[in-house]
Amino acid sequence: MILFGGDIASFIFALVLSLFIRYRENLDMSLLLAHIFPFLILWLIWVAVFFIAGLYEKQIVFLKSRLPSIILNALIANSALAVLFFYTVPYFGITPKITLFINLILSFALVLVWRLYGYSLIHSPKKQNAILIGSGDEYKELKHEVNGNPRYGLHFISSVDLETAGSLDLQTEAVERIYTEDASIIAADFRSEKVLPYLPHLYNLIFSRVRFIDMYKIYEDIFDRIPLSLVKYSWFLENISVLPRFTYNVLKRLMDIFIGGGLGIISLIIYPIVFLAIKMGDGGPIWSVQERVGRSNRLIKLYKFRTMTLANDGGRWGRGNENQVTKVGAFLRKTRIDELPQLWNVLEGDISLIGPRPEFPEPVREYAKQVPYYNIRHLIKPGLSGWAQIHQESEPHHGVDFRETKIKLSYDLYYLKNRSILLDIKIALQTIRILLSRRGV
Repeated sequence: MILFGGDIASFIFALVLSLFIRYRENLDMSLLLAHIFPFLILWLIWVAVFFIAGLYEKQIVFLKSRLPSIILNALIANSALAVLFFYTVPYFGITPKITLFINLILSFALVLVWRLYGYSLIHSPKKQNAILIGSGDEYKELKHEVNGNPRYGLHFISSVDLETAGSLDLQTEAVERIYTEDASIIAADFRSEKVLPYLPHLYNLIFSRVRFIDMYKIYEDIFDRIPLSLVKYSWFLENISVLPRFTYNVLKRLMDIFIGGGLGIISLIIYPIVFLAIKMGDGGPIWSVQERVGRSNRLIKLYKFRTMTLANDGGRWGRGNENQVTKVGAFLRKTRIDELPQLWNVLEGDISLIGPRPEFPEPVREYAKQVPYYNIRHLIKPGLSGWAQIHQESEPHHGVDFRETKIKLSYDLYYLKNRSILLDIKIALQTIRILLSRRGV
């Protein structure tokens, strides 16, 4: 909300400054009011572009080395939208070109200054000293992430590894440092049996106004995924339900029908071009019909434009087959055009716009053997895009990868636990950025 407010203030100040530069002594309140309404609509569009670009994610505040290029790319898109807006809608064609161009330059400069320097001046929370008590990979990840990045209002001044620590370590590293270094938070793995002997010592700290937080709640908030070491049968019983959610299910299906159907109809325009390109490329079939695993482990057929020499290899990679990406197929993949026919799968109801990506049957059988609880992702309908697709940098792609699949499952579990229409909308908007960046091709 602070970032949003600062962006809007930067837009308003840029407009006022632009009008002053353009009109100087002729600037009055009526001229300003005449520009406010059309620009207000434009600013809302600009904010949506910023959201798609990821400029309201919690990580973006401190990525100062990348921030100028991200904002520049967003402002280039916003400039194109501004020109389209003001010169194709006659009602809003009140702005001389010079005013609009001045405004675009000033908007970029002011937003950049605000993001680089203004936010840190307004929002500079005091870091709270904390002590971390836990073990395992998530314990190490959390400690490294929090202490290695300035964006969090938390700093672990000490940590106790339950695998190697004794009661003396807890006394010196936790209890004593609470008093000597003014630590106000203890983040601990309260689900571990190894923490039980330490609970009486920790209990006494309640009277010292120490706040206790579940280590895994901090982990989930920071990494946007579920820590797999936490996932046991009890976790699913507490957090996952397949009971009908009438409002959510109806809204999600309406979104699939109207957005999926609308995009499907629009995409028909390029079908003849794709048909011709594939036939001229190697003369092979147009379609690739692939079996994937859908909801409740039911096999579904997905339609795609063929991009490889074989129409379908069933996901059997690395076995000496000669299935290669064609020249036309490479272009279709880079532009994601090959996936457009799946919009008809969305209309049929086999998949949704948003959900865990469906896998080939054979890799699923392997993952189900090697990755605990893997099949839980099939409780809900798969989707064209999902939480894992917008977060995981190196997702499994054209191969069986158990390590990356475990990370992917942790994101899928986060979606299963927190799914809602607002989360689906956020994923849909962030997917636009992924498509434009051509990540995962």
